[in-house]
Amino acid sequence: MNSMLTSVSQAHNAYAQSLQNSLQSGVTDDTPDSVSDFSSVLSQAVGNAVSTGHAAEAQAAQGLSGGGDMTQIVTAISNAQLALQTTTVIRDRMVQAYQDVMKMSI
Repeated sequence: MNSMLTSVSQAHNAYAQSLQNSLQSGVTDDTPDSVSDFSSVLSQAVGNAVSTGHAAEAQAAQGLSGGGDMTQIVTAISNAQLALQTTTVIRDRMVQAYQDVMKMSI
């Protein structure tokens, strides 16, 4: 099965685990590596969401041509829908955080 992030709490847990692993290996938040680690985690999550969408498209195309198991098709489409919803929630929260920062007075 695909190792995608399926909820905000799982994303939080994955980030916390990544942070804990970084602290155990001696990496602190003051290094530029922490920024690249966050960007790589975010990039991997988006990549997983995109690949989930492609897998769902492939399953749907196979179903339309008369092949494939209906359970696998429905599961793939549900996973893609969940990945899209999670990505949308993360995007909305990032936009809201940016707007909150822009409202701050200097």
